[in-house]
Amino acid sequence: MIAAIQAGMIRLAHSLDEPRLNRRTLMIALAAIAALSACSTVSVPTGEGAGVSSSATATLAGLRATGGRGPLVPDAQLEQAALQQAGYMAQRERMSHTTGWGKDFASRMKDNGVRGAAAENIAEGRFDQKKLFDIWMNSQGHRRNILDPDFSRFGLAYVRDGKDPSLRYWALVLGR
Repeated sequence: MIAAIQAGMIRLAHSLDEPRLNRRTLMIALAAIAALSACSTVSVPTGEGAGVSSSATATLAGLRATGGRGPLVPDAQLEQAALQQAGYMAQRERMSHTTGWGKDFASRMKDNGVRGAAAENIAEGRFDQKKLFDIWMNSQGHRRNILDPDFSRFGLAYVRDGKDPSLRYWALVLGR
């Protein structure tokens, strides 16, 4: 992919030397390069917040059991999607279900290979996992996502704020 983009840029640079280059040709070349670069793979942040799904398994099982639901199984794809969202929020220093390049939750799930019904809970704060789930269980929409009987898998991740290491951006992605 990168080689194709570089080759396109070299061809564009050579064509700029030609006197016959017109505005339309330049716009087509730039659009082709932009389209190729959009095909790149999803970047996933790494860090200590990766892999926290396994530490939340018992907590989620307990919460779901009190709601008469079965346990959720940690899932690598869902955790990847959660980590990507947590990283985006930390980078932007704000909570959001969309990403900076105009992709919504459904697009992000598709890009991460997640198929079927899915939901996402997000949070920002200076708290641990126990407090995080207390907050979500006291919010009607977040609670509904956690207890949804259609979900059987989950991914949980956080990324610390670059300026304030005690501040974490959390994302929980639930799916079938």
